[in-house]
Amino acid sequence: MNITAGKFTLWGVEVFVATAEEGSITAAARRLGASAATVSQQITNLEGAVGTTLLNRGARPVSLTPAGDMFLRRANTILNEASLAQAELAMADLSRLTRFRLGMIEDIDADVTPALLRELGKDLMNCHFTLETDASHRLVDGLEARALDVIVAADIGQHTDDREVHPLLVEPFFVAAPKGKVGEDVEKSLRRLPLINYTSRHYMGRLIADHLTRFNIKLRHRFELDSYAAIMAMVAQGGGWAITTPLAWKHTGRFRHEVDILPLPFGSFTRTISLTARRNVLGELPADIAERIRPLLDEMIVRPTVNDIPWLEGQLRLL
Repeated sequence: MNITAGKFTLWGVEVFVATAEEGSITAAARRLGASAATVSQQITNLEGAVGTTLLNRGARPVSLTPAGDMFLRRANTILNEASLAQAELAMADLSRLTRFRLGMIEDIDADVTPALLRELGKDLMNCHFTLETDASHRLVDGLEARALDVIVAADIGQHTDDREVHPLLVEPFFVAAPKGKVGEDVEKSLRRLPLINYTSRHYMGRLIADHLTRFNIKLRHRFELDSYAAIMAMVAQGGGWAITTPLAWKHTGRFRHEVDILPLPFGSFTRTISLTARRNVLGELPADIAERIRPLLDEMIVRPTVNDIPWLEGQLRLL
């Protein structure tokens, strides 16, 4: 193939950045939804256009050459400017936006996401939507890696200068206990039962562990699970109790009606759910989506949950 020196494509730049960040042509192809052969050819085309080798493709993992390291800094700026230009055109005429990649925390996906996408689809007529549902820390990684444009996730320290954050919802942690197993002295009753923990691989598990450590609370626990439904099923069957949140509780289906929900007896703490995007990339679109999603959260999550658990009034709330 003849490569014209000095001319390269935006797609080629995106492929290069993905390969540099993933350290693998196969991983970059998976991230971009392309074949490994396409990724390899795009890198070859780009290197031919700039007149130098950018990646050591024979290394494992793939590494940057000195020229590649220099080009990567400019490549990120190129992609940011291209995304910003696309967003500005889209805000002037929403029918121009052609791709939107949304990451949604698994806790609220089934309730809010379909309604949000239907609403966005009415305005973004020519847009192809991609949805990824996952744990918060993985969504943050996807945003950082440019695999996602906007994420709705728990705050895990993503408030950095290169990101814009729109707080949506704050929720308290509470106790989920086997029905009828907790007496008037809640703390004493809980200490008789094992704590069923979220795995420390998840941000939720680390947040709970940090809170217990901060209050010097030592509880016996035998199980660490990474599934809300599995945790709630064990609680419902009398296997122990858990510390969880309204969103996680609501996400567990039939099991949520088979447990007692109680205020946390040792120190209160909360988490915040926010919409996050890369700063100065999508223009006013992230703020617009945040405004669209708040009424949906209120209608589908806040009001029904407070109706089921009245003492959450004022604790589970929009921001």
